[in-house]
Amino acid sequence: MSHQFSRRRFLYTLSLGAAGTALLPACLRAGSATDASSYLVYVGSYGPAEQDNIWLYRLNPSTGALTRVAGARGGAAPSFLTVDARHRRLYAVNEVDNYQSTPNGGVSAFAIDATTGGLTLLNQQASGGTIPCYISLDKAGQHAFVANYGNGTVAALPLTVEGQLQPATSVDQHTGKGPHKNQGNARAHCILPDPAGKFFFAVDLGTDTVYGYTLENGGRLVRRAAPAFQAKPGAGPRILTFHPTRPLAFLINELDSTLTSLAYDARQGTLREIQTVPCLPAGFTGWNACADVHVSPNGRFVVGSNRGHDSLVVFALDEASGRLTLTEHVQLPGKTPRSFAFDPSGRVVLVAHQQSNTIVTYLADARTGRLTPTGTSVEVAAPVCLQVYPDFLTGKG
Repeated sequence: MSHQFSRRRFLYTLSLGAAGTALLPACLRAGSATDASSYLVYVGSYGPAEQDNIWLYRLNPSTGALTRVAGARGGAAPSFLTVDARHRRLYAVNEVDNYQSTPNGGVSAFAIDATTGGLTLLNQQASGGTIPCYISLDKAGQHAFVANYGNGTVAALPLTVEGQLQPATSVDQHTGKGPHKNQGNARAHCILPDPAGKFFFAVDLGTDTVYGYTLENGGRLVRRAAPAFQAKPGAGPRILTFHPTRPLAFLINELDSTLTSLAYDARQGTLREIQTVPCLPAGFTGWNACADVHVSPNGRFVVGSNRGHDSLVVFALDEASGRLTLTEHVQLPGKTPRSFAFDPSGRVVLVAHQQSNTIVTYLADARTGRLTPTGTSVEVAAPVCLQVYPDFLTGKG
């Protein structure tokens, strides 16, 4: 996007900085992977590379309160991150276009200290393209997958048994463009496995396409002959997410501010449109770009974020038909909600305001889907990714 909120206007000038300063632990309460009295929140950001720019918070799901645990230096623009299933490793993209003087972004692997949540750099690799903006792992934890927005590639990077990143074994170049001014070339924005881990899907904002892949021997991404889904020209699909229990998926479209409900055929690896709904209230005429989308853990609601209108839009989901009905627009207290997340219980929604440098929380009504502000607001430099996990730390303050 070319609006003043564009992250990429300044990211193209960055180069990958050093990473690896260990997280400095604060006073910690004992917790376990099944302890529902608290959750851990890792935050990726566009904060300066010479300062802590990956953060760890503890979330109280009863009140929505956030307590800072630690911070780490994640290099330049560690914007999107993920944690492996055993909570031993954290992986982050470094959203730049000049990694070690090559036309690539970077990917960083960190070891997580099980006592403190501390991060120690394991290694880094080139991302297989420029301006990486999304990273995910396969179910076996053997590969990392990266979407590179700058030049429209997706890449697979094998992981060692110690969790280190190996060089990309597969890079696939998307081609084409769309009718919108921000669709002059392919713009890969998301790549993730389906719930069974059988198929992989890459969302390309520049070509209005969701591409399907399989992962073959040797870590090779093989694109399927036909696209998994073709969005409306100019829609600008950005992020795909799956329903927790139903054969449904949801696609947030950045450029035309819509949300598409999709039926998912897990045997064929195909997506079929059920419904596309607007994410903005009727009558709004200002600039807007949708950003993030999530399904509530109970499967009853789908929520998207609006940058420009600066709101969350909440839809009730008919799980039998996959159709969406507007519940409410929640006007946010900050600017540019690039990322938001539910906690695993579904009781709290956290929202990261990129332009306002804050994270706020809401309590979610499990029956109606409506959100109530908790009054919690913490300051974080340019937060752009929120990942919430069970409190797996064993340390005591």
